[in-house]
Amino acid sequence: MDPILKRLREILSVPGDRVGKARRISAAIRETCGYRWVGICEVLPEGIGVMAWSGPTPGSEIAVPVLGATAGQVVGLLKVEGDILSEEGRRRLEACAALLRPLWE
Repeated sequence: MDPILKRLREILSVPGDRVGKARRISAAIRETCGYRWVGICEVLPEGIGVMAWSGPTPGSEIAVPVLGATAGQVVGLLKVEGDILSEEGRRRLEACAALLRPLWE
């Protein structure tokens, strides 16, 4: 199992508020995967709101949707900035985003 996925499962399993968990998750992804910036954002009817971030202000980035329980519903975004975002990195981020849905349940 990918170490970051294991770490995210650990963070999500511990009791606590969702913003605190989001902060720990963004820091864990940043530190484990070596990104300059990681943000977890909430998709609201009035726009996108940042829940937590780790690192300096982003430059170029990739955003991966966090899908809700309803088909096609995007509830959040996992956004990262890094020097090189590979195909493997994209797949890893998609797996991380899939684990984040409990923050919105």
